[in-house]
Amino acid sequence: MVLSIAFGIHYYVWLRLVADPMWGAPWGSIATWALVALGLSIPTAFVAGRRVPRALALPLSVLAFGWMGLIFLVVMLLLPAELVRAGVALARASEQVQASGPSFDRVIAAVVCLLGVGAGAVAVSQALRPPRVRTLTVRLEGLPEALRGFTIVQLTDIHAGSTIGRAFLEDVVRRTNDLDPDVVAITGDLADGPVSSLRGEVEPLRGLRARHGVFFVTGNHEYYSGVVPWLAFLTRLGIRVLRNERVSVEHLGAKLDIAGVDDWMATGMSPGHGPDLRRALAGRDVHRTLVLLAHEPKQIFEAAELGVSLQLSGHTHGGQIFPFNYFVRLQQPYIRGLHEHGGTQLYVSPGTGYWGPPMRLGVPGEITRIVLEVAATPAA
Repeated sequence: MVLSIAFGIHYYVWLRLVADPMWGAPWGSIATWALVALGLSIPTAFVAGRRVPRALALPLSVLAFGWMGLIFLVVMLLLPAELVRAGVALARASEQVQASGPSFDRVIAAVVCLLGVGAGAVAVSQALRPPRVRTLTVRLEGLPEALRGFTIVQLTDIHAGSTIGRAFLEDVVRRTNDLDPDVVAITGDLADGPVSSLRGEVEPLRGLRARHGVFFVTGNHEYYSGVVPWLAFLTRLGIRVLRNERVSVEHLGAKLDIAGVDDWMATGMSPGHGPDLRRALAGRDVHRTLVLLAHEPKQIFEAAELGVSLQLSGHTHGGQIFPFNYFVRLQQPYIRGLHEHGGTQLYVSPGTGYWGPPMRLGVPGEITRIVLEVAATPAA
């Protein structure tokens, strides 16, 4: 199904940018074969990324995933161009003039290509910048005074692998430690590939420092990459993996619960895996502030039902490349930012790294510094 969709997209781009404009020889043939080669590079890069040493696969990954992002932008520009094409056709038809022709199609193709490449260049530039540090104050009802100012640094969707490596992780660790957090929360999709290929790229996480620990929950990509070896490796790095369980941390005499659940899609992907929030919260003190780590925002429905104070999620990348955020909205209730849902606060991070295309358009990556604050009591 995926290959059929990819073929259809490439055929549509070929039709509008190569066939309709009727470029003269040899440009039409060159463009056709270039599209074929670029299209084939994408599945080839996915296979190579898991079977070939990262250093050897890197050039192909950059080409293939860069093209994946660029063709998405081109298609998004071609769709409104169809409205222009239809409008011009109607205008010309009313004047009994030929509705279209190679010259008009060449103008459309040239404009789309220029805008697509320009947007792609901006997106690459934004993705290659270090993720920004965003400080967010979250006000929670019932938060003990001793926990005022308690700091959680959230990292999520790093996607170490084809184009994100050790240098990126080293920088993230250094900047996270500079924030002097009480807790570090990694909410899934850490790596794209097996431990055997990426242990050296992810090993810098061993250097993360937080007063009360570094915690991790799985994302969907851990299950594509060998979840059991990854969880064992992270444990050896000193990171506490939360699998449908809860821990309590004591800070200045007050206690805070931190719970974590398996990824929403984990059921059936690995024996014994799958989200079970009720198990994680069983026997808890309902008056104690509870922070839930859950990769996907859609966990918020059950979290609100069970009285979670704050849920931290990722997964969506904030859409990563505008206007993909509108498509993500079809699958998730919230895309990015701080929201209140049924009495539970939810923060959805746009991600620290990126997946696939080394592009971010309108959605910069971030390291999120979350500062807990006591919610104001309404006046009597």
